Amino acid sequence: MSRAIRAASGKGSAAGRRYRLGFPPRVGRELSQRERESAGDSGPLRALRARAHRWNNGIGLGSAFAAIHHSGEGRELRLKNRPIRTGIVGFGFGARIFHAPFLAALPEFEITHFVQRSSSSASDAYPGVRIVPSVEELVSQPEVDLVVITTPNDTHYPLARLALEAGKHVVVDKPMCETAAQAQDLLHLARASGKVFSVFHNRRWDGDYRTVCEIVRQGLLGNLHEFESHFDRYKLQLKAGSWKEEPGPGTGMLFDLGSHLIDQALALFGLPERVFADLRSQRLGSRIDDHFEVILDYGAMKATLKCGTLVREKPPRFQLFGDLGAFVKYGMDPQEARLLASDPPRWNRTLGVDPEENWGLLHTSVNQLVFKGKVETLPGDYAGYYRNIAAAIRGDEALLVKPEQIVTLMKVLELARESNREGRWMEMTP
Repeated sequence: MSRAIRAASGKGSAAGRRYRLGFPPRVGRELSQRERESAGDSGPLRALRARAHRWNNGIGLGSAFAAIHHSGEGRELRLKNRPIRTGIVGFGFGARIFHAPFLAALPEFEITHFVQRSSSSASDAYPGVRIVPSVEELVSQPEVDLVVITTPNDTHYPLARLALEAGKHVVVDKPMCETAAQAQDLLHLARASGKVFSVFHNRRWDGDYRTVCEIVRQGLLGNLHEFESHFDRYKLQLKAGSWKEEPGPGTGMLFDLGSHLIDQALALFGLPERVFADLRSQRLGSRIDDHFEVILDYGAMKATLKCGTLVREKPPRFQLFGDLGAFVKYGMDPQEARLLASDPPRWNRTLGVDPEENWGLLHTSVNQLVFKGKVETLPGDYAGYYRNIAAAIRGDEALLVKPEQIVTLMKVLELARESNREGRWMEMTP
């Protein structure tokens, strides 16, 4: 039995006893036909899986570009025999917590440069790296293979464009840019360059999200009818001087955290039929949307994505309800909190191990047997994002976070804002 499915102590068991179930099916394999039938793998569930397959394989999202990124043709084979030399633009929160610790730990990469205009603090944390004052100087360095952009949202588009035009592989922090038109332009440029271009959607490697994906993939809830995902915080005070508190086309919680929630939903379920959104400014003096509710309509199933900054008591991170059962999960993936708590932030293999008290509750039935108990959370692994980047650059794997997916994500974000302005559902077109 998989380590991912573990029951809590049942009725009549010794206090604190845990045991492994003989069902549900082992994580990591496909269901048999009989298991699919008993798990309710009927038309609606198959339709959701087909949507997700099309999304994750680039079908209908730019097949020519998908072929480039799947074939590995024209890749720099010389990078198979040495680390990928990487320059990081910026050394703020994102670079320090989410990028540098993983790039420094993985043998596939070597951090060679940081861009810092008025400081050299990155060299204190990473001795031996070279500090350069501008992105122009960074991309002019012939030894740099990969440029990682961690600067404010309104700089993503021009800096990514500059790096792609210089012939570099590029990773840009989310959101990719400020508009779908900018995203489309970067996609065309990436196609022409033949370089790997991806957006840092690390939340696909959250342990709770990985667990949800397995539960859905295995059909343990039958035909899914409701999916609800929260990313809530309690931040009563505005952060003075922060660009994130300033109104603009790429700021606000919808673009900041909504990018993650929408990306997770699209990766799991594919394109919705319609989009509805309610955006609000709740904190005193706030000039951005600091609360949102986005609903993605999949016909028989709806996905509700919510974020608030005045949520002192957190609701479940995930709630899923199907005709055979339910899954409810509290608590955030622990990787960010553990990186913040370490000084300096460093990656290790235990970062993504979820504490047992946060394991999700699964209540379902399989083959006429009812199960209600805890499911051990699959480990989170943000390093997995960069392992895939390295493999894609070397031509060994398909790119997982494809830019054509993110172009569509940008369109969903724009539809959400339009829905909020007009107070109506917006139709989603491919």
